[in-house]
Amino acid sequence: MKIAFVGKGGSGKTTLSSLVARHLAGRGRTVLALDADINQHLGVALGLDESAAAAIPALGDHLEEIKEHLRGENPRIPAAREMVKTTPPGTGSRLLAVAGPSPLHDRLSVEVGGVRLMVTGAFTEEDLGVACYHSKVGAVELLLNHLVDGPGEYVVVDMTAGADSFASGLFTRFDRTFLVAEPTRKGVAVYEQYRGYAADHDIPISVIGNKIHDDRDLAFLRDRVGDDLLVHLGQSAAVRAMEQGQPAGSVALEPANTAALDRICAAVDDTARDWDRLHRQMIEFHVKNARSWANNTVGIDLTRQIDPGFRLDLQVGITVTA
Repeated sequence: MKIAFVGKGGSGKTTLSSLVARHLAGRGRTVLALDADINQHLGVALGLDESAAAAIPALGDHLEEIKEHLRGENPRIPAAREMVKTTPPGTGSRLLAVAGPSPLHDRLSVEVGGVRLMVTGAFTEEDLGVACYHSKVGAVELLLNHLVDGPGEYVVVDMTAGADSFASGLFTRFDRTFLVAEPTRKGVAVYEQYRGYAADHDIPISVIGNKIHDDRDLAFLRDRVGDDLLVHLGQSAAVRAMEQGQPAGSVALEPANTAALDRICAAVDDTARDWDRLHRQMIEFHVKNARSWANNTVGIDLTRQIDPGFRLDLQVGITVTA
């Protein structure tokens, strides 16, 4: 399962991403976490100190290396420069397994608390005024297009805040999207915006209420989001201790909040993967990007990269080599 966490900035989506990732890992599942937020906090939320988190190689800084690896011997992609963020895999492409082995895992990920973590990377001084953050997030989209996850494997992605994810096709790459919402008008506004955009693309969304103080908060969310509200979490001394620098797991999570994580994970496991949607939208967004900007940028017709006989679902169960 590929899972996205979205929501208003400050809603707690990074915290929820880390809690769910560690909860799954604690149950013996294989978890790959990707920090695709412009504010790179997932590493710290998972338990790294700030210096260790900052030392993780940024995917956005190794984009050419990623492209060179993933294109493999695909004859439709003779050079890495011809790959863009939406490029789909084809015969000869080198796919990525959740747990490896892979040189990309070896060089661009770290293990923390049983979770393998990759990070997009923060904006740098060189990026200011000349680069868009989607140029960095494109590395995540490219990886997800080439990533094969099998039974018992989970990919948890902490997305950019608000509806910014819709600036690329990245929002279509997931089996389940969780929108973290505070019981406020601003929190609900992001939900309404995201829900409206996603409806046209058959994106399944569930709302996780966060920072719920009392029944009034809960009633507010239920009134605004209806049946999309899956579960809610209350204020947590354990999360606060973690955010104050105590080691992850040093303070036990409250039973009610643990039960909420159980329900979130159960909802993920109850989700049926729609291979047809995932494949169709990968191709649709590649064609859209090729015709709107990428063909002119690269100088060739990138729609020719589409391999009509290739689908990722036919690769599940096949050993992915380094």
